[in-house]
Amino acid sequence: MSDLNISNFIWNIADDVLRDVYVRGKYRDVILPMTVVRRLDAVLEPTKDAVLAMKAQLDKAGVANQHAALCQASGEAFYNASQFRLRDLTSKARRQQLKADFEAYLDGFSPNVQEVLEKFKFRNQIPTLVDADILGFLIEKFLDPSVNLSPRPVLHRDDSERLPGLDNHSMGTIFEELIRRFNEENNEEAGEHFTPRDVVELMAYLIFKPIADDIQSGTYLVYDGACGTGGMLTVAEEKLIQLATEHGKEASVHLYGQEVQPETFAISKADLILKGEGAEAENMKYGSTLSADAFPSREFDFMLSNPPYGKSWKSDLDRMGGKKDITDPRFIIEHGGDPEFSLITRSSDGQMVFLANMLSKMKKDSKVGSRIAEVHNGSALFTGDAGSGESNVRRWVIENDWLESIIALPLNIFYNTGIATYIWVLSNRKAPCRKGKVQLIDATTWFKPLRKNLGKKNCVLRPDDIKRICDSFLNSEENEQSKIFPNDAFGYWKVTVERPLRLKVELSANAQRHFTKTCTEADDGPLLSVVEEVTERLGEGPHHDFNHFIEEAEVVASKHGVRMTAKRQKLLMAGLGIKDPKAEPVIRKLTKIKQSADAETDALHGSYHRTVGGKAVIVEYEPDTDLRDTEQVPFLEGGGIEAFFRREVLPHAPDAWIDPSKTVIGYEISFTRHFYKPQPLRTLQEIESDIRALEEETEGLLEDVLTGGR
Repeated sequence: MSDLNISNFIWNIADDVLRDVYVRGKYRDVILPMTVVRRLDAVLEPTKDAVLAMKAQLDKAGVANQHAALCQASGEAFYNASQFRLRDLTSKARRQQLKADFEAYLDGFSPNVQEVLEKFKFRNQIPTLVDADILGFLIEKFLDPSVNLSPRPVLHRDDSERLPGLDNHSMGTIFEELIRRFNEENNEEAGEHFTPRDVVELMAYLIFKPIADDIQSGTYLVYDGACGTGGMLTVAEEKLIQLATEHGKEASVHLYGQEVQPETFAISKADLILKGEGAEAENMKYGSTLSADAFPSREFDFMLSNPPYGKSWKSDLDRMGGKKDITDPRFIIEHGGDPEFSLITRSSDGQMVFLANMLSKMKKDSKVGSRIAEVHNGSALFTGDAGSGESNVRRWVIENDWLESIIALPLNIFYNTGIATYIWVLSNRKAPCRKGKVQLIDATTWFKPLRKNLGKKNCVLRPDDIKRICDSFLNSEENEQSKIFPNDAFGYWKVTVERPLRLKVELSANAQRHFTKTCTEADDGPLLSVVEEVTERLGEGPHHDFNHFIEEAEVVASKHGVRMTAKRQKLLMAGLGIKDPKAEPVIRKLTKIKQSADAETDALHGSYHRTVGGKAVIVEYEPDTDLRDTEQVPFLEGGGIEAFFRREVLPHAPDAWIDPSKTVIGYEISFTRHFYKPQPLRTLQEIESDIRALEEETEGLLEDVLTGGR
């Protein structure tokens, strides 16, 4: 029986046994763990007696830690020390006895299998199976003699082969096929844990093929921090070993993954156990990669991931101390002269934090370093202002020259989303021809439509599509679908443009009444007296030079022994100042010029050279926050910030200046801008033809209305 036939057989058990007891979406809760149990039972059957003998011997000797000895007795990385084999449980007549024996059988598995069963919550299904009286029927179905789930062949009486043995690889293939089918059945959640194989294969080729000639015989570590059901890791392992073999090398691949969803974690671990990779299964860890990193000191050769996007990670952030107090060295780093450069993104979307986690695990001292392929949605390209966590991750990546390429995938390539998705390819050992550059590939039209949608997925990457993308990447060629840019093409300065605050002062009776309230609230009677005397000296106004008004107020205040503090100046500004574009700018600070300076450059930064009272001074004006604006100046702007400012700002606002203390570096990547193809305008003849056709239809409709359809 072929792998596909066995998959179909197990798939059909659900309809045969579980229909009317479970809804279709819940079949997987029984079938997947039961498939694991049956396969493990078949593998362990030949050494069952040896395990029981060893168990009795260890119990008699009072040995507490029995795991290693029992694994040795079973010849596997797992065992079952109960008195039962699965076939012993089919003849029990009474439901409750079968229930007790089946639970005892499950309890006999080794701790690594127990973790799988626990995360599957398989024991929670037993009462339902017993109450519906289908547990025995379910077990019998999995023991059907026409299907062999054992690694050993089933023989005829004459020792000829009746059914071939099912090796670990084939069992893994069958299990993954079941996972795929169940995920497609439950397509509303499939994309969270299940990346289509065509996309995974593309990702694997993108990280392996560029260094295929550098692969040596030896050990390689592969990691996925959001491993889901583990399919990405197992495909990567398969492709890496295949490439190594093609180059005459023997590669030993060790897989590492972490998953926060219990059932999908159980699947990833069970899959490796079923393939005979019990040691690798121990490297599958349960828990949140962000707040409970299972591999804090590990570095990996290759990393692949499809992290959740658009999903909140606030609970992780809170567990890590909150955005202000987080100290995790994966996310608070030293970069660009900032010892606390933050890679913490908005709590509503943690996809870029997963990327930062992977980058923190790159190998720094090996020939090929580390290569990474990670799937993101479009927001990872541009969301986040300069200085935000998202922009900082992009900056960190690009300024370290780690980003090799970003590939835009076809729409509707995933199961649960039709939005635009992109594969980021990164390496800390770029080839010389790639240094200082980033390649963008638009592969949105390279696909084959599916005959029937699988959830939102309506297309697939064919082998020739994958080859076309890989060739475009490997050849680093430029064309309509592939463009190469210097790293600086994605960077910009976000500059803050200030305009001076211009205030006039009115000292009318109405203004005085308003200011009286202000001073009363501030409990400042002396200031009110100062203003009354200034009004007598200057008149009601309006006065278009607030600076002169302040000078007069200071003179009067000094005469009466009233200190003109900064607080009092703010009260005058808030209580009497009125914004007027025709008024003089409000001076914040005057500084004597001690040495010659570039007056023109100073003016760009808000320091104006003036002569006041016969002395050369630098004047700094108070900025008007309502007129404050920002501009994005590309790194590739000829002449930099100053040239941009002179060309784009000063002609429209001659009194503007840049506040250099507020300038922030940002990075964003716009596929739309680089690959935009304007639609050709329709010809006048086409437009005229459509209008005439509409006129004819409208006239016919009007005739029907007027004549009543006669």
